[in-house]
Amino acid sequence: MKRTLALILSLVMCLGLFAGCGDKTNQGKENTPLVVGYAPFNEKFSPFFSETAYDQDVYAMTQISLLSNDRQGAIIMNGIEGETVSYNGTDYTYYGPADCEIVENADGTVDYNFTLREDITFSDGEKLTIDDVIFSMYVLCDPTYDGNSTLYAVPIQGMSEYRSGMSSRGSVIYAAGPDGYTATDLYTEEQYNAFWDYYNNQAGAALAQEIVDYCKSNGYNAATDSVAACAANWGYTLAEDATVEDFWQAILDKFGGDVDEAVSVESAGSTLDMLTIAALGADYQAGVQTGESAANISGIKKTGDYSMTVTLDKVDATAIYQLGVSIAPMHYYGDKALYDYDNNSFGFPKGDLSSVRAKTTQPVGAGAYKFIKYEDGVVYFEANETYYKGAPKTKYINFQQCMSDDDKLNGVVTGTIDITDPSFSKDTVDAITKANGGEGTTGKTITTNTVDNLGYGYLGMSSARVNVGGDPGSEASKDLRKAFATVFSVYRNVAVESYYGERAAVINYPISNTSWAAPQATDDGYKVAFSVDKDGNDIYTSDMTAEQRYEAALNAALGFFEAAGYTVTDGKLTAAPEGAKLEYELQIPADGTGNHPSFMMVSEASKALETIGMKLIVTDLTNSSELWASLDARQVDMWCAAWGATIDPDMYQIYYSDVANFSGDKGVGTNPYGGPHQGGSNYMYCIADADLDTMIMQARESLDQSYRKTMYKACLDTVVDWAVEVPVYQRQNAIIFSTERVNMETVTPDITTFYGWMSEIENTELK
Repeated sequence: MKRTLALILSLVMCLGLFAGCGDKTNQGKENTPLVVGYAPFNEKFSPFFSETAYDQDVYAMTQISLLSNDRQGAIIMNGIEGETVSYNGTDYTYYGPADCEIVENADGTVDYNFTLREDITFSDGEKLTIDDVIFSMYVLCDPTYDGNSTLYAVPIQGMSEYRSGMSSRGSVIYAAGPDGYTATDLYTEEQYNAFWDYYNNQAGAALAQEIVDYCKSNGYNAATDSVAACAANWGYTLAEDATVEDFWQAILDKFGGDVDEAVSVESAGSTLDMLTIAALGADYQAGVQTGESAANISGIKKTGDYSMTVTLDKVDATAIYQLGVSIAPMHYYGDKALYDYDNNSFGFPKGDLSSVRAKTTQPVGAGAYKFIKYEDGVVYFEANETYYKGAPKTKYINFQQCMSDDDKLNGVVTGTIDITDPSFSKDTVDAITKANGGEGTTGKTITTNTVDNLGYGYLGMSSARVNVGGDPGSEASKDLRKAFATVFSVYRNVAVESYYGERAAVINYPISNTSWAAPQATDDGYKVAFSVDKDGNDIYTSDMTAEQRYEAALNAALGFFEAAGYTVTDGKLTAAPEGAKLEYELQIPADGTGNHPSFMMVSEASKALETIGMKLIVTDLTNSSELWASLDARQVDMWCAAWGATIDPDMYQIYYSDVANFSGDKGVGTNPYGGPHQGGSNYMYCIADADLDTMIMQARESLDQSYRKTMYKACLDTVVDWAVEVPVYQRQNAIIFSTERVNMETVTPDITTFYGWMSEIENTELK
């Protein structure tokens, strides 16, 4: 997927490991590096501006975050003395650099009171104080900041006043439009012309290059692959010697020269103005004053050399995950001479992040390891002897890139790689088992550790297109979608088992099993998805065969169709109610070959539905971007995809509609924090449910996790009732270790989705 709902959380050490091959030099145990296999890096190793998970892992080795989390993703609020939390029957004590106390005030505001340890130093020997935390927060909240953090979106008091009245020079030029220079103090005519010259003549090629880099860094292509090979993964056929300029022209041609549509559909993340500003550099990234602006963020208050308070205007349960910023050294990324808290100077000139951007490729922090260099595809680390949790036991670690899953696996077998994460396919499982002499995925050569992926696979339905009488929220419309969902659901087990085997499980609620809010089979009210008929009776019994279950599902679907207003004659649908049809389309990006976990499910469902008079056309797309373009244009009835998830199960971005202001145009509504709100991803489902909106906001505005879990269960039940999403599977990711070379007794125990092997990297040793 080119798009996932994935909020990048600064407090969580990047837990994933990505592919690689390597070369180990044996110099005795003390100097032998531990080699970790990775995919290609983008060399943006910055706690502020990194983009890919691989680059984030690099900076995470060198940094510490203000807050840490346990194995279930819960925040450790008392890191200085440590908190003991049980997991899988074992008590683990977690430490962090700070304590956090949350105080809800009588006026509705919320104080987050932070206290730092006083004995932490950065790897270069400089003391870490609260000034470094404040500096880091101000970088992330600067009006010209354009990285992945969204700390500035947290309702911190005074945030909007601080960020108003200033924009980057490039943004101001872009807003002025390309029709000609008008005299202004904000930019010169030369700057204006240079911006639009690059935008019109080079930014498109830069966008194509970003797609190429994306394909390589995500393992879709090898680092040596041509532009044409990468373009093929984006659904374009080009000559083998094609350039990025040729690629951009092909994109334009596909969209009839419509630049805006081409960028909105095909971009790997950036827009042309973003690429132009980045390419033209500091003058265009610098902030210019366009109006009134506060000198500071009133809600960020220094209370001592090792303490501070962050005040929010209202309760926001998701805020804690954004406040746990990486603590970057101000003396390195900024300028200590420019820090004067009392006079509103925070380590850099407001609107000028040039000093921070200049250090993007060379991270420095207080983490377990020091970044030494990046050379020939290898990142070299050396232990930080002053690390606050104790000096790491392994002196050297190398992150080395490779090209394919085969390289990863072969590297571990042949001794060039110690740890990596190949795609956990059936072929990989077979190869690991073979390498272990038939012992399974853990044996004499390789030890395999699996965790649930932070996300899940689903089948979606647009209520704007699959409804009765043009009313997506009516009972008849819900019954129509439940008819389809019932048939899809009964084929989930066979499809997931066939595609993943034991490496994935069927889920029954539209939420990742990794979440603390995910309903469990032992919970009151837990139900298998779409397993009751129109009257609320169970469709299945425990003694049914597979064929009997398929037949029961089809009979239940007929009941739902009839309730939706369809005419049923002799067990077949013969006429549809107003606004509904006897033919629908489902799009699935299965490479045109059926290569998708849900392909068998939808194929079998299509065959079954045809026997009762409903035609479901399954369109197998070779290019997933076609699906996103169709979804953007609201031209898809049903589709299959996957959601990425976050530690906190906030449902606002996917399901919130703000029904009071819902216009029906991609879920446009009103942002409860002020300003326009584009409805997140709800434009795909088009849910407009006032009760659901209320519950989502109530869950957001409470810090009581048990209450939030109850509210989120009610939210999930409502989404299931709308029948716009059929939860399908929760797959696993794998990390493999060399049993022969890594001392497995020193590797982080009980690895989870939220607590990876790197979480206790300081303890890991080679044999």
